[in-house]
Order: sequence, then C-alpha cells, then structure tokens
Amino acid sequence: MSSAPCVQPPDIVVCSLNTSTRNSSGLILLIGGALYAAGAALPLLHPRPAISITLRCAAILCFAVYALRKRSLTPWIFLGMLAGAELGLDKPALAVQTRVLSDIFLRLIKTIVAPLILGTLITGIAGHGDLKGVGRIAIKALIYFEVMTVFALFVGLIAINITHAGVGLVVPLESTNATIAAAPTDLHWQDFLLHVFPENIAKSVAEGQILQVALFALIFGVALATVSPEKRAPLLRVAESLSEVMFRFTNLVMYFAPVGVAAAMAYTVGHMGGGVLVNLAKLLGTLYGALIAFAVLVLLPVTLLARIPLRKFLAAIAAPASIAFGTATSEAALPRAMENMEAMGVPRRIVAFVIPAGYSFNLDGSTLYLSLASVFVAQAAGIRMPWGEQLLMMATLMLTSKGVAGVPRASLVILLATAATFHLPTEPVLVILGIDTLMDMARTMVNVVGNCLASAVVARWEGEFPSLPESAAALEATLQ
Repeated sequence: MSSAPCVQPPDIVVCSLNTSTRNSSGLILLIGGALYAAGAALPLLHPRPAISITLRCAAILCFAVYALRKRSLTPWIFLGMLAGAELGLDKPALAVQTRVLSDIFLRLIKTIVAPLILGTLITGIAGHGDLKGVGRIAIKALIYFEVMTVFALFVGLIAINITHAGVGLVVPLESTNATIAAAPTDLHWQDFLLHVFPENIAKSVAEGQILQVALFALIFGVALATVSPEKRAPLLRVAESLSEVMFRFTNLVMYFAPVGVAAAMAYTVGHMGGGVLVNLAKLLGTLYGALIAFAVLVLLPVTLLARIPLRKFLAAIAAPASIAFGTATSEAALPRAMENMEAMGVPRRIVAFVIPAGYSFNLDGSTLYLSLASVFVAQAAGIRMPWGEQLLMMATLMLTSKGVAGVPRASLVILLATAATFHLPTEPVLVILGIDTLMDMARTMVNVVGNCLASAVVARWEGEFPSLPESAAALEATLQ
C-alpha cells in the first residue's frame, strides 16, 4: 500500500522560498563585502593595481545583484556611491565629466522643495484650523533645536581637545587676500533676521530660500484658516492637490537618485584625487568620530527616550541619509525625508513645519563641525585657548551658526568670522576647505538624520505619533 505524497501548505512553501531568498541575498552581500575589503587592502600589501581594481569591480557587481534581488531604492543608492567612487579612482578624467548628471538630479530636486513645502505646510495649518497647536509645535521644536545645538557643540569641542588634530600642522603664511576677498562678509544677527522674511515669494522660490518659503506658507496657512469655510475650501483643495502631486513627482525623480549620487561621488573623488583621503586624515577622522559619537551618545538616547521605533526610524532615514551623504546637499534629501517620516507615522503638519525649520535651526552636523573646526584653527596657529575662551567661542557659535544652510559658502563665512572675533589667523581655515567636501558629506547626513528625528520627537511630544499617512504617495515611497 503506497503512502500519499506529502503536500506542503502554500504559505509554508512561500515562507521557505522567502527564507531561501533572504539567505542567498545575505550570502551575496557578504561575498561582495569580502571582495571589496580585499580590493581596498591589497594596495597596502602588494602594489598590483589591476588585481585590486578587479576585486573591487567584482564586489560592485555582487552588490548590483543584491540590489536587483532586493527591489528597493536604498541598495541602489549605496551601489551608486561605491560605483561612483570607483570610477573617480580609476578614471578621474571621465569621472569629472559626469558632474552634469549630478547637477541634473539636484536641479530636479530643487524644483520639488518649494512647492512641496508650500503645499504641505498650508494644508497642515489651514486643513486642521488649530492655530494654537501650530504655535505650540513651534515652541517645542525651537526648544528641542537649542538643546541639540548645545550637545552638538560640546561633542565637537571635546573631540578636538582629545585628538589635538591641529597641533603640529605647518601652515604656510602666504598671502590669502584674494581668497578672503572673495568670501562674503560677516553675518550679523540683524542680517540673519532680515534674511528670514521674504520680500518676494517668487524670488524666494527661485533662489531656494527654504526658511522664507516656509514662513510665507505659515502666514498664508494661518490667514487661510481664519476665513470662512466656503472661501477656504477652494484654496485648500489646491494646496492638498499640490502636496499629493509633488509627492508623486518626488517618487519619479527618486528613480534617478542612484545615477545622481554615483555622478556626485565620481566627480568628488576624480576631482580631488584619492590622496584626499590621506591629507588631513586626523582632522577628517576626528570629525567622523565625533559625528558617530553624537549619533550614539545623543541621537540614539533621544530616540529611545521618545519611544521612537528604532528599526522603523532607521529604515525611514536610510534613503534620505544616503542621498545627503552622496550629494553633500541637504535639499536633495528633503523631499524623501518628508515623505518617509510621514509614512512612518509623523503627522503631515508636524513634518511640514519641523523639518524645513530644522534646516535653519537644527543643523546638528554643521554645528558640531563648526565647534571642532574653530578650535582646530587655534591649534594649527599654535594658540593655546583656555576652556573659558573655548566656551565663549561655543556661545558665539550658537548664534552665528543659525541659518547657515541658506547662505552660500556658509562654513567659510562662520569660520572667518569666528577667527576674526577671537584674533585667530585665517590660513588654517583655507587648509580646512581643501577637504571640506568630504567633511560636508558627513555633516550633511547628520543634519538630515537630526531633522528627521526632530519631527518624530515633536510628534511624540504632541501625543500624535504614530498616525496614519495622509498621502498615498508618501506611503508608496517606502516601497521604492
């Protein structure tokens, strides 16, 4: 008597297939990582560039297979970063010419930012009509921003005093009048305050002045919330439609993100050369170490104290953070950051207010960098600054660092102003600018992560986290 064949239920078969796929994808990722590590380490052991390049290219091919199997945008962005860096190392002349692709991506992103902020912020304020709630959110956000600014300043200050990265640096005291003359003048608090208010909304949109656009949208939303419902409804529908369309627009543009990030990385490495990873390595390592310490000692505890789901948060910020790192541009990550945080459960009105405002008031990475770089300038000049004077410098930076995101060559402005205020030479500032691109990539990524966390913390503080996404397009963004 023959036994009946064993038939597994469909759900068990599907589960076993998914497990097998995950295991094979993990194996591919592990092989790719081993090949890339071997290709990166081989030049230190044996000068055979052809073998090293072959190993790294094989690793990138493994990562491409992994990205194909994952069917998600984030692995493709990381793949673009690696492929762009490899092209910059192997074919620098060709890599420099790829900059046009990254410029195309950034131009497309810049067309999104202003309409997205206008639509989401107006909808968030006028759609709910809770003007007291908007003021309460603003106060809580500003308190949070200032607390995080203090932590960032102190982490940078402690890091540079531990490593003494500027001690022993020989800076040629050559004439730098031409470079300094090209720099903008110092920013006073009156200039920053005036810079916040738009004189022409079309001009603010054209120039990408995020804070001015946000302020206009805030006032417009408040005004719209105070008119009668029949007069409010048509404009509110326009704002809601604009928000939804711009989310869809963002989803389409993000398919080009891996190419734009790859081109940006290729240009950076090809233009500056692989030697940039060695020059001023101590300063670069100090900054990256300080940013990691800030993430572990400040951002992580804040995430846990606010009861933000860590895995969901990491998944939500993966794509915006990688875009920010690859392009060294906060604006490039803004639309995806707003989408992902709304999809994670942060209400749209909080996302639309906190994240744009954070671009001027909550630049954790840039603030940390400024404290670190200012003391580095003193160390490179051989000037011993007592702790009291360093703390005074930190207090100055708390004010001067606000609004730097909307100012061209902001790091040069702030560092030169700080050097002049504390009677420090300017030559070390110009030395720092030689590796400023690599430093900017890391601090921009931390800026984006810090602003995403700020929106979730304020939402939890308001008792509105998690909430259901208002936009289907925002929810679809998490599937890319």
